[in-house]
Amino acid sequence: MPRLLFCAAPLAALLLAGCGEDAPQTHADFQKDLQTQLIRAKPGAVIEVPEGTFQLDRSLTLTVDGVTLRGAGMDKSVLSFKGQKSGAEGLTVSASDFTLENLAIEDSKGDGVKITGGKNIVIRGVRVEWTNGPDTKNGSYGLYPVQTENTLIEDSVVYAASDAGIYVGQSRNVVVRNNRAERNVAGIEIENTIGADVYGNLATDNTGGILVFNMPNLPQPGHTTRVFNNKVVANNHDNFAPKGTVVASVPAGSGVLINSNDRVEIFDNDIADNQTANVIISSYFSAGYDSQGKQADNFDPYPESIYIHGNRFSGGGDSPDHLELKALRIAEFGLNGRLPDVLWDGIVDPAKLENGQLPAALRLCLDNGAAGLVNVDAGNGFKQISTDTSAHQCTLTPLPAIALPFVADEASAAAQEQG
Repeated sequence: MPRLLFCAAPLAALLLAGCGEDAPQTHADFQKDLQTQLIRAKPGAVIEVPEGTFQLDRSLTLTVDGVTLRGAGMDKSVLSFKGQKSGAEGLTVSASDFTLENLAIEDSKGDGVKITGGKNIVIRGVRVEWTNGPDTKNGSYGLYPVQTENTLIEDSVVYAASDAGIYVGQSRNVVVRNNRAERNVAGIEIENTIGADVYGNLATDNTGGILVFNMPNLPQPGHTTRVFNNKVVANNHDNFAPKGTVVASVPAGSGVLINSNDRVEIFDNDIADNQTANVIISSYFSAGYDSQGKQADNFDPYPESIYIHGNRFSGGGDSPDHLELKALRIAEFGLNGRLPDVLWDGIVDPAKLENGQLPAALRLCLDNGAAGLVNVDAGNGFKQISTDTSAHQCTLTPLPAIALPFVADEASAAAQEQG
């Protein structure tokens, strides 16, 4: 097992200033030692980051399977990349059986933690933060596993990412639970991922709280995501994403936003005070992205098999972003009215219609007490706006829980959350 990392500042400096988080300083020896351990690590290695704030000026990289990188706590072991000179990410990992836990990564030039292509990934008790607050120049993603399989992100926090705080893309078998995402453009985003459970999280003061997206021109389409037992509250932050990015078109005030994704179940959440709408269901065609992707081969732009039930809605819809929605609110619901909890663009695949309706298994189903829905008829120039929910008073078969092979009780724990 590699040796414990130490605070590598000169002894005289330690005696005068200490080595804690109140005395951040550039530790060139620490940085070299840490990167050397990551390079020389063998499977099974546990690399410890001690308590303190350490300034690093270049990315850290790991390519060895079976390594754990562990700190003393997300507010105790801090890797600061403020003034980063080399690389973009704080930590880049291309390995399987990797665990990252109990430390913080601050102010990376680009993404905080990027993990590409690994299996059996655990991120636990990690804080990623841009300490200057929301800014277009901040890194895009806080925690960013992509093309992974069997991934767990838990008990972590991300602040002020200019794209998504917690983003899982093009992956399979994912659990994102008990995290906090705040002041990001997107709090939590599941994109082109097959099989995800998102539960026990708090998403607040983001532009959009929890996003489940499919995008064209990526290796796989996503489907089968459960969003449950979360608190998605007051996600009304101005959108500060760089122009041209996907999330730059996300309306401020979006609670849970589903775009072009199939088999999504939204249940048992507390969703409140999201000023555009507490839940938004949209197709690619109304999302405001670059139209070049609309004709992408093998891309299905229509959200289908969406099941919304048993949520606790309150507030929201009272000050929507985008001029069309502002005008719609006043015209349809009055000067002091609010949009219903579920906002749907109304765009469906005409090739799948049977007697003017989608087959039962493909519908948007709302089984949520008095919660309302507005179909804004975006595909027809907003000409036939409707709040009639009769075609959506239906149920779908609940989706299965995600089981991770390295967490023996994962399936039963998730099933208990559902019950």
